[in-house]
Amino acid sequence: MRAFTYERATSAQGAAAAAAAHPGAKFIAGGTNLLDLMKLQIETPTHLIDVNHLGLDRIEPTEEGGLRIGAHVRNTDLAADKRVRKDYAVLSRALLSGASGQLRNKATTAGNLLQRTRCPYFYDTAKPCNKRQPGSGCSAIGGFSRNHAILGVSDACIATQPSDMAVAMRVLDATVETIDPDGASRTIAIADFHTLPGDTPHIETVLGANELITAVTLPAPVGGKHVYRKVRDRASYAFANVSVAAVIGDGFQRFAFGGLAHKPWRVEAAEKADGAAAVADIVLDGARTTPLNAFKSVLTRRTLNAVLREEHA
Repeated sequence: MRAFTYERATSAQGAAAAAAAHPGAKFIAGGTNLLDLMKLQIETPTHLIDVNHLGLDRIEPTEEGGLRIGAHVRNTDLAADKRVRKDYAVLSRALLSGASGQLRNKATTAGNLLQRTRCPYFYDTAKPCNKRQPGSGCSAIGGFSRNHAILGVSDACIATQPSDMAVAMRVLDATVETIDPDGASRTIAIADFHTLPGDTPHIETVLGANELITAVTLPAPVGGKHVYRKVRDRASYAFANVSVAAVIGDGFQRFAFGGLAHKPWRVEAAEKADGAAAVADIVLDGARTTPLNAFKSVLTRRTLNAVLREEHA
């Protein structure tokens, strides 16, 4: 780990301003992903800004009937919140399917959205990786690609976004609130928050330089049955091969998918289709597989079938 300086921010705008004043700075809250990457020297911040003491750890109702989740609400607390369990059960279930209890006790809402890919070539600094070093190449293309993306991929990157929480946030139509060094705030639809790799896979979100996430807001609950089904290589502490977040009610259905792309994958047009096969046909349109991850197309169909069977059980 390289040497760095440290400060504790006292306001959200102050944290963003501190990042602007220190090129190469990073925000740190739970640190469950950042610290690992620093140890491997994949992330090499020159300055760390501790944002744990900004009062962003509350879950509050909104005037519209939804919930505003502070950026630093821990995953354990979010999953256990009675309002989340009652009205946004898909989110609680997604959180509980990710990582260990110890990690959930530290990991934050904002950090979960921002976690980096678990592509093994990204973590192996001896291998080329466009996400880690732009322009160096993608070792996963032509390499071991079993857990890699099949949708929205490019010739520069086939990595997946690993967050379970983000998939649930996508099916719930969440919005992300931010603040910049000048104190200006903005709201970003979760659909637009994560980016596809294109020619710039190292750019993973639409956040601007030094922009700090302050909250994630959920709209008023829509009811229906909430399902989160995650298929992985082992029963715990593993990332999804395929996951499906579903909210299904009278006259509507919503599906978001994890493990398939560089961002949570949702195709609203598919939600108007009748039956799992028709939905999957639209969702998987344009899929680009490798010999090692072609099974994900079949697995997506089977997982979606299982979700719909559970909904009707």
